Amino acid sequence: MKKIAILLSMAFALGMVCSCNHAGEEHADEHEHHHDAEQYTAYGAEYELFAEAEPFVVGQESKVAAHLTRLSNFKPLDSTQVKISLVVGGETITQTIDNPVQPGIYKCTFTPTKAGCGQLRVEIMQPGGVSVVCHPHVHVVADHEALHEHEHDHHHAHAPSNAITFTKEQSWKIAFATDTLRLQPFGSVIKTAAQVLPSQGDEREASATASGVVVFTNPNLVEGTPVKAGQQLFVIESHGMADNNMSVRLQEATANYTVAKAEYERKQQLAADKIVSQSELQRAKARYETAKAAYDNLKGNFSQKGAVVRAPISGYVQRIQVTNGGYVEAGSPVVTVSQNRDLFVRAEVQPRYYNQLNSIEGVNLLVPGDDHIYTLSELNGSLVSFAKTTDLDCPLVPVTFRVRNQGNLLSGSFVTLYITTRSDRQALAIPNTGIVEEMGNYFVFVQLTPESFEKRLVTLGATDGRSTEILSGVKAGERVVTRGASMVRLAQSGAALDPHAGHVH
Repeated sequence: MKKIAILLSMAFALGMVCSCNHAGEEHADEHEHHHDAEQYTAYGAEYELFAEAEPFVVGQESKVAAHLTRLSNFKPLDSTQVKISLVVGGETITQTIDNPVQPGIYKCTFTPTKAGCGQLRVEIMQPGGVSVVCHPHVHVVADHEALHEHEHDHHHAHAPSNAITFTKEQSWKIAFATDTLRLQPFGSVIKTAAQVLPSQGDEREASATASGVVVFTNPNLVEGTPVKAGQQLFVIESHGMADNNMSVRLQEATANYTVAKAEYERKQQLAADKIVSQSELQRAKARYETAKAAYDNLKGNFSQKGAVVRAPISGYVQRIQVTNGGYVEAGSPVVTVSQNRDLFVRAEVQPRYYNQLNSIEGVNLLVPGDDHIYTLSELNGSLVSFAKTTDLDCPLVPVTFRVRNQGNLLSGSFVTLYITTRSDRQALAIPNTGIVEEMGNYFVFVQLTPESFEKRLVTLGATDGRSTEILSGVKAGERVVTRGASMVRLAQSGAALDPHAGHVH
């Protein structure tokens, strides 16, 4: 019994020790994680700063993780020296960091010596100079009691519980961007279908140089085959034909050329000896040049097999009007070659838009199957003309633009045009890549911090194909996701992520 009592006493004592240690650990963890990291966001001319820092307390070391993003492409700053400074009460503490711990993330520590409101300043060293991003409101408290009061006064600043976490590491890996909403001119938009057509000079036809049977030089010649100017495409055989026999015509031209050349050379010698007159020499020269032109023409367009049809320009075979072995008359079109480079885009709009056609400001072009919206300037395009009259058969107004093909436009195909006109009307607009649709409703993501977003229901207005007017749901001055919104939506439905993982703690 005595042994049992001793064992029970030891077990109780051990349990108390473990309980106390566990309680102490819980208390330590609670103390360690009691204070939330402060978050600071600022924008410079070229960079976005998103910093997470342990609360700044006088005499206490605070860790800082600064995320630096290039605003030109929203990718992380990499392998560049930066200086991070904490400025409070006229005192400046600076840390110089040669390289990030990982692309975009620079870490340092500060131990402030003065309390007050100051600023967090980041200087990015660049070949062309120094780029500065500064957050003007950083609080340094005197002690932990003041820290608790500060947190109590600012508890309302925390992100709402329904905020969507999308870390900088995630946004750096995708096509992502944010921007501040501001009122901007947004004119009327004319949406219409248009047809792509070859421009003058972009398309050329080749005709048969003689009557006869067509023989393909290249049996694989089909529509779409690239060709070069002067390249032989067909031979037209006329052997055995009573009329327009090219072989006979070439023999006659060769004979006439040979005789005329010999006669002209003989007359030149006689004229030098004053035996023939200059007028007779000139007549011989004219006969020679005529015979030579006929001979050169037949010889240049005739091979041993027959008359040759060559590509009139470099480009692509757009249309073949003959078949191998078929008969063709001289002068008949046999092939059309297109460069598919300079094109017309022709739309027909309703007459009610006629007065707006004088104030066209821009055109956006949507190619079926291509997610990219092309602007008229991207295609080096311009307005050619619009009709000034209509008729009963076609009461619509034709509008024609000239564009430079970027490789995705197909002559003869149809595209969608968004024709925008000048206007003094101001509106909030957001790129279409920042709008998501769910069951007929439309949403945008408003930035709370660069890693936290709020999903906001909006009402849409007109669209120019690239941007859409927002009638309600957001206001000027708010920063929203403008590219990559679909990935933020996926993050909303995914597992919750720790927004501080890999940053300060």
